[in-house]
Amino acid sequence: MSTSDAVPMTAGSLADVLDVLSGHRLAVLTGAGVSTDSGIPDYRGPDSPPRTPMTFQQFTGDERFRRHYWARNHVGWRHVHRTIPNAGHRALAALEHRGVITGLITQNVDLLHEAAGSRHVIDLHGRYDRVRCLSCGTVISRAELATRLDLLNPGFAEAVADIEIAPDADAVIEQTSHFVVADCAVCGGMLKPDIVYFGENVPRERVERAYAMVDAGDALLVAGSSLTVQSGLRFVRHAAQTGKPVVVVNRGATRGDKYATVTIDAGTSETLTELSEALPSV
Repeated sequence: MSTSDAVPMTAGSLADVLDVLSGHRLAVLTGAGVSTDSGIPDYRGPDSPPRTPMTFQQFTGDERFRRHYWARNHVGWRHVHRTIPNAGHRALAALEHRGVITGLITQNVDLLHEAAGSRHVIDLHGRYDRVRCLSCGTVISRAELATRLDLLNPGFAEAVADIEIAPDADAVIEQTSHFVVADCAVCGGMLKPDIVYFGENVPRERVERAYAMVDAGDALLVAGSSLTVQSGLRFVRHAAQTGKPVVVVNRGATRGDKYATVTIDAGTSETLTELSEALPSV
């Protein structure tokens, strides 16, 4: 099936989704909309305020951007670290345990799928709990870096009140010019969250594993993603081109709706819970 042959969008009901997915083993692709009920807002939902995420080029090329990012992240990270899985995460984990889901690709970096019990997860855009040196490749935990940043910036996180949490453990703060950034303890290089930034490519090996996960399923279920960026949309397009049914559950239209067999404009927590209760084991 070519891209131009993609199945036309069909706005449907839960019964339509069950009709399409029943008896199939599913690959799943999730986005920020799955985590909103855990208190992590998304960037592109219909009610989301406009945001301009920092790019990879800004982070690596300008010390002011980098300092501002780490100051925001130092506060926002604490919030994400406290979040817990919601009903949608738990429903997907239950479906995997019953053999309905073969694997899950998430565009989120919050690790809530793993916390809910999902075992076969590809963190497409990385993980918020790790930090990598861009020079020597050393990886440390975000918790270890938090300890170092606390020593370099005593009382900073507790003193900041103007905070808005964002999906990448980011937060918005008024004053960050005095924040001290930590360098790599091994080589003195630049530290960066182990997260794929805007303007940065997903590692090829990770992309290939995700394609293989889609190929291993009989159908693709998309939950809580607007599919605005190519990193997620390509898997929807791939599934449609290989003749697999695609179901999209999201609040608002998505860029991948034209490839979908059925779409539902609904919240993910309630819809995934209903699917978990209604879909038969495979």
